[in-house]
Amino acid sequence: MKKMVPVIAAAVTVLALYGLDNLRDDSAVSQAPTQAPQTTSAAVAGDQVIQAAYENRQSDVQVEGAGRVVKVLPDDNEGSRHQKFILELASGQTLLIAHNIDLAPRIPDLREGESVSFFGEYEWNERGGVIHWTHDDPQGRHVDGWLKHDGKTFQ
Repeated sequence: MKKMVPVIAAAVTVLALYGLDNLRDDSAVSQAPTQAPQTTSAAVAGDQVIQAAYENRQSDVQVEGAGRVVKVLPDDNEGSRHQKFILELASGQTLLIAHNIDLAPRIPDLREGESVSFFGEYEWNERGGVIHWTHDDPQGRHVDGWLKHDGKTFQ
């Protein structure tokens, strides 16, 4: 239990600081707010939450972060379709992003080296983890997630 306290505290801090971003209009793709999506300290806090979840083999952790695209993968077209790519965080940890393109618009023309910010659910795996739920939940049972790229929000 003591190991979870820093993870929970960091997650609450990140959500308290940035969770209000979801209280905007219902458009699927919108212009990013005039301020940058993440400050350096917020990116570090997000990296720390994700690293702690990885080290503790935790899943179902709502996280926010940003990284650099290191590989664009083919879409997963089995069941719900997902745009897939691998991000490297500032910490060096890599994450698979699985963005549901049946529920949200894809990021067009995504390329290696580009930056993407995210708000979604972390799932542990031995390769670094997966981020999913980067879209609105049409049934309203899960917190809405998003991806931000090139000044636009995709959810």
